[in-house]
Amino acid sequence: MVHAHTRQTSLMIGLALLLLGGCDAGYSSDRPAPPRADLTRETRPTLHKPVPDFSLVDLKGNRVSLGDFRGKVVVLNFWATWCGPCKVEMPAMEALYRDLHPEGLVILAVSIDPQGAVVTRPFQQAWGLTFPILHDPDYRVGSLYGARTLPMTFVIDRRGVLRHRIFGARDWNSAEARSLIHSLLAER
Repeated sequence: MVHAHTRQTSLMIGLALLLLGGCDAGYSSDRPAPPRADLTRETRPTLHKPVPDFSLVDLKGNRVSLGDFRGKVVVLNFWATWCGPCKVEMPAMEALYRDLHPEGLVILAVSIDPQGAVVTRPFQQAWGLTFPILHDPDYRVGSLYGARTLPMTFVIDRRGVLRHRIFGARDWNSAEARSLIHSLLAER
């Protein structure tokens, strides 16, 4: 019974993702995402190369660095509370996180909402999210990573190397997503 419910939920999420597509941070009426002149394509993460470290503030006001999670598999997700596809993928990300966090998975959800915790805290509470939410109100890290649409996700292995760059929402609770994360968790 539970398996059928999970399959139905995955199917519904997949259909919603097909219908909604991705948000474009550069065209939001809430917040433009201007390109930074001091960043070039060469400074942005490249597949199979180490990603740049960064430090942002979480919901509790603590400074969190990507480097704090070296040795873990990190799903780095850029999102916003106003982004429909971001909302659609969050429950699946939470399910993945709850199941695989004990094995070494970390999800860092980097919000580009300029209001910060004022809007992300109620969102986190309403959706029951337990993974860390970080704030990038000036879009410094989003720009560094080249996150031009939302959601955009970077999957980073235990050594801090970018393994996958994913544009748009995904069903993170699907067999395919779980297989990807399991394969990275198995690497030592």
